[in-house]
Amino acid sequence: MDVPAIKFLERFLNVTADRHSVIVRNMANVDTPRYHTQDIDFRSQLETASQASGSAPLTVARSVRGLIERPDGNNVNVDREGLLLAETQIQFRLGIQFIRTEFHRLLNAINEGKES
Repeated sequence: MDVPAIKFLERFLNVTADRHSVIVRNMANVDTPRYHTQDIDFRSQLETASQASGSAPLTVARSVRGLIERPDGNNVNVDREGLLLAETQIQFRLGIQFIRTEFHRLLNAINEGKES
């Protein structure tokens, strides 16, 4: 069974999980000299993933420009990363809720078909 909404939501969760990993990696490298913050352009990666057929393409993390760099060359801002982490967690939970709703909808359609 091919359900476009579930495929899109799967890709949504994959992009969200990838972004979560990048943010956590940034936080883990807060004290690494010359480490530069990376991020995933969530919207463009989601758009690319939603237009792809088959498995979703790999997300691309890129350096974030315009952040204040410390004397050791590191530009990770833990407050910024914490905010992005919270945002990403909310997006992931929302995606899970949409998947649950879609499965409930499908289950209701199957059960209504049995009654006929």
